[in-house]
Amino acid sequence: MPELPDVVVYREALETHVRGHVLRRVKLVNPFVLRTAVPPIGDAEGRRVCDVRRMGKRIVLALDRDLFLVIHLMIAGRLRWLAPGVKPPGRISLALFEFDHGTLVFTEAGTKRRASLHLVQGETGLAAFDMGGLEVAGSDYAAFAARVTGENHTVKRALTDPRLLSGIGNAYSDEILHRARLSPLLLTQKLSQPELARLHRAAQDVLREWTERLRAEAQGAFPEKVTAFRPEMAVHGRFGQPCPDCGAPVQRIVYAENEANYCARCQNGGVVLADRALSRLLHKSFPRSLDDG
Repeated sequence: MPELPDVVVYREALETHVRGHVLRRVKLVNPFVLRTAVPPIGDAEGRRVCDVRRMGKRIVLALDRDLFLVIHLMIAGRLRWLAPGVKPPGRISLALFEFDHGTLVFTEAGTKRRASLHLVQGETGLAAFDMGGLEVAGSDYAAFAARVTGENHTVKRALTDPRLLSGIGNAYSDEILHRARLSPLLLTQKLSQPELARLHRAAQDVLREWTERLRAEAQGAFPEKVTAFRPEMAVHGRFGQPCPDCGAPVQRIVYAENEANYCARCQNGGVVLADRALSRLLHKSFPRSLDDG
C-alpha cells in the first residue's frame, strides 16, 4: 500500500501536472471504483483543479465550486500520467481523468478491487474522510507520546492505526521499529520514556528520509515505481536476509493479510517472536532464539 512518503510524492507530482487545469472528462472504466452517487461524477467535469491535498493515505483533488475528488489507492492502486494520445492500460485501469494536456490514470492490479474514488461536496463532506491521525512530521514528543499510549496496543498496531497516526502502514512501521530498536509486539503503555522518545525520533527520521529518497528518485517527473518493497529497506520484505546493522536473519510474524518484519537481535534481545502459524506447525521445534535456529 502506498504510504506517506509515496503519497506525498504523488501529491507533489499532481500539483505540478494538474493544479490550475480544467478537468474535462471523468471516464469510469470500472464503475465499482466510484463509491458515491451524490453529487454525480459528471459534476466534476469542467471544473478547475484548485488544490491537491494529502489526507492520511488519501489524495484529494480540490475542484472549484467546493467539490472534492477523494482517491484512496489502498494496496494495489496506483496513478499514472499519460501524454495526449497515449492509450491507457486496459485491464488494470479504473478511471481516467482527462485534461487538455494529458490524462491521469487511476489503476489497480489484481482482482480484489479495494481502491476507491469519492466525489463529495464541501469541506464538511471531505471531513468525513479525516481519520484524525497525528501528522508525525510536525509533531512534538508530548503529542506523539499521548497518541501512542492513549490506548494499550502493540506498538506495531499503534503506528498503523490511522486514528492515532497519519499515513503510516505496514512497510514504514517495520522500518520505524527497526530504527527505534523496538519489538513490534511491545505494548504501548509499557514503553518507557526513552523508548517513546526513540520511537518518535525514528518515525520522523524514517518518514523524512524516505520522502526525500522517493522525491529524488522521481526527479520532478510523475513517480513510476511505487512499491512497498524496496531493496534499500532495513527489514520490510526482507525475511531471511541479513539485517543491515547486525547481520542476523530478518524474522517475520504473519497475521491475517499482513506481516511484521523485524530483527530479533536488534529489536528483541535475540529472542524470536512466536509466529502463530509457524509455531503451531513446528511445536517444540520452533526456534525461540537466534542461537536455536
